[in-house]
Amino acid sequence: RDFCLSRGLGDVYKRQVSTQSTGPSPMTEEEKKVGKVTFKITLTSDPRLPYRVIGVPENTPFTHVVKFAAEEFKVPVASSAIITDDGAGVNPQQTAGAVFLKHGGDLRLIPRDRVGSFP
Repeated sequence: RDFCLSRGLGDVYKRQVSTQSTGPSPMTEEEKKVGKVTFKITLTSDPRLPYRVIGVPENTPFTHVVKFAAEEFKVPVASSAIITDDGAGVNPQQTAGAVFLKHGGDLRLIPRDRVGSFP
């Protein structure tokens, strides 16, 4: 502890202390075995480019991530698509872990009525 604080690593020490659990975890054994992935999803139709950081288990269907992100941004789920930063479309019919491995964590939510449109 003293080493962390003397080296200006107080935040590191605080994170280590906060991650230590004193009681039983509410997660099941199966949930503990599954890794988590985190996506930063940006709404491209808004000029301010708001974003949400969403963490989900690897085995979550990506359609659930798209639905949650669309609801967070208050855009219609049925008319939304996910693209990568370079504009490639993401197939939502796979797990969140597969999407993360293929495309990374930085994604964009775009209303489909804007796909292919010119400014």
